[in-house]
Amino acid sequence: MMGSARTAVVVEDDDDIRELITHSLTMQGFAVSTASSGQAGLELVVATDPDLVTLDLGLPDLDGIEVCRRVRDVSQAYVVMISARTDEIDRLMGLEIGADDYLTKPFSPRELQARVNAMFRRPRTGGSNGAADGAGPVAPVPAPATEGAPRAAESTVDAKHPLVRHGRIAVDPEGRVVTVDEQEVDLTRTEFDLLTTLLSAPRRVWSRAVLLDSLWGPGWSEEHLVEVHVGNLRRKLSRLGPDGTRAPIRTVRGVGYRMEEPDAF
Repeated sequence: MMGSARTAVVVEDDDDIRELITHSLTMQGFAVSTASSGQAGLELVVATDPDLVTLDLGLPDLDGIEVCRRVRDVSQAYVVMISARTDEIDRLMGLEIGADDYLTKPFSPRELQARVNAMFRRPRTGGSNGAADGAGPVAPVPAPATEGAPRAAESTVDAKHPLVRHGRIAVDPEGRVVTVDEQEVDLTRTEFDLLTTLLSAPRRVWSRAVLLDSLWGPGWSEEHLVEVHVGNLRRKLSRLGPDGTRAPIRTVRGVGYRMEEPDAF
């Protein structure tokens, strides 16, 4: 992925819309492969390892939600769900299972291009799964406390291995791997970027607006996107922690989010 040319897979059963999306992405420099069914789309994702997938929710063979779930099993591509359904529950379901964005038909080519550009402007931390050139590493933080001393309320960087640690959580920015008690957590691109952003300043309270701007780019107003992805991230991290421990991400009512103290998780 992310070689000299970006690649995209367009999964859409409507010929006209498929042609519109293909033309729009080609104008943005993508090499585009297309499919008119969910199964064919999945086969293309496996074969081409794309940077971007656009996915119609109402496909003739497999439901778009199920296709998105299967895409997430094999790919870290950005996923944009596209549908004529306007109900909020459909959008929330798409975001819950790993889509990065959701477009409602009818839409303009400019809107699609703007959203794709915003996704690809997100800061990257390096690694094989779609790191953008020039993205800086997670901000350095103090070294671990010495034995017997109180644990600092900050994330720490392992001196021998480039891991960012916060309580039970360990993040490998280069490999884009997150573990809790050495058990790997399966995160989407957006969830990984959200976690590394929070860990770059764990004591900071990050407002929804700042997180939205950092992850999706300027000009976005749908702060509900942040709430959905924070909820997904919380559940995945908490699932591997001991029973009774706090969720590692705290909601600061009326403001935003911050990491819990390392000892709390």
